[in-house]
Parts: sequence; structure tokens; C-alpha cells
Amino acid sequence: MNKMTSMAILLSGCLVLSGCGMTNTGKGGLIGAGSGAALGAALGGIFGHGKGAAIGAAVGGAVGAGAGVLIGKKMDKAAAEAEKIEGAQVEMVTDNNNLQAVKVTFDSGILFPTSSATLSSSAKAALSKFANNVLNQNRDMDVSIYGYTDNTGWKNSTAEQSAQKNLNLSQERAQSVSSYLLGCGVSPNQLKSVEGMGEANPVADNSTEAGRQENRRVEVFMYASQQMIQQAEAGTLQ
Repeated sequence: MNKMTSMAILLSGCLVLSGCGMTNTGKGGLIGAGSGAALGAALGGIFGHGKGAAIGAAVGGAVGAGAGVLIGKKMDKAAAEAEKIEGAQVEMVTDNNNLQAVKVTFDSGILFPTSSATLSSSAKAALSKFANNVLNQNRDMDVSIYGYTDNTGWKNSTAEQSAQKNLNLSQERAQSVSSYLLGCGVSPNQLKSVEGMGEANPVADNSTEAGRQENRRVEVFMYASQQMIQQAEAGTLQ
């Protein structure tokens, strides 16, 4: 874990499964019966810009199909609630244990003014709903938050200086989201990582304004905690 990630946690205290109309419940069973964390990490690196391998602490072996179904069902419900929030883009991904997880992307153009890490009023409204209707209703899910910028340079700065400033800004934005969620009652124990990624992992073309806007974003991942996995394996997960 790098110093910036550790500091963010202290301060705040991927295979995309689309198509076929299959819910996470069904996907969870198929993946839970699969070949374990190694495959999940490899696929995450290909489809999740490398972050699929970092989401969720590996449990040391493949999670059973029945447990995967129960976890998938929980993720379905959380995703459905997240989709109701204005400005939130919801995707299904896999974690390091090959279990279903949910990625919620917030456009930084909606969350923050240009070159700022101060949350807008509309951002606070959206994040309040996200905290109260999703995270606080699923306290057995772990959460990781990643901030991103586009590659636009800063005035009177070299390319290297601009990249560092963008990295710092992305960290401040991820931290702003984390701090606001904590203020809405989200448990600090849920937040496993709060990290600024700067210009890394663009999801669109930085040579266009539309592409740069897509790249300015904050991603929130929700995935099964050790507690959830244990309950699912025991058949007691609700």
C-alpha cells in the first residue's frame, strides 16, 4: 500500500458482467464455483485497469457456488438502489475473490467545480442518498474509493508538475467524498481504501472535451467483506 493510500485511510478513519440479462444472483453462483482469486485478479487486470486485482482481500480459496449466489443477490439489491441516484453510473464487476461487486461512478463535473475538491450542493444531495439508501443499508460490504482527473495541464507548470497536481487533486476529491460519506453515518470500518489515481486509467479519449469529462470521476466500489463471505458460506446471509 503506498503512502498516499495509507494517509487517506488514516484521515478518513474486473470483469464487467454485462449481457444475457443475467442478474448478479446467477452470476455469483457461476463465479463463486469458479477457479478462485487468481483468475479474478487476472481478469480484473485486463478489464478493470488493474484494480480488479486490488478489490477485496483474498480469502485463500474459491468461494462456493451457494455462497456466490447469496452474495450476488445482495449485490443486485445494492446496485438497484444505487441506480436510483441521479448522476450515478452503476456497473457490475468482480472482486479479488471472483465474487460479484458493484462499481458506482460519479462524474467529477457533477461533484466538484473545476480544479476544486469542494463538493457541490447537488453532489452532497446525491452522496447523502448513496450513504443512507445504499451503504448504511449494507454495512457488511467493504468500500474502496478512487479519484481521477483528466490529463489537462496546469498553468505555468511542466508536464511532470501538472501530473503531480492532478494526482493531488484526485486524492483530495476522493477524500472529500469519503469524508462526506462518513459524515452521513457510513462506518469507518467499511472504508478500506481512499486513493487518488490522478490521470491513470482513462475511460475515454483525453483529446476531446467529452472524453476529458468522463475521465474526471470518482469511483466507489462495494464488495463482500470477510464477514459477508463467512455468513454466505454458512448460509446465514440475509
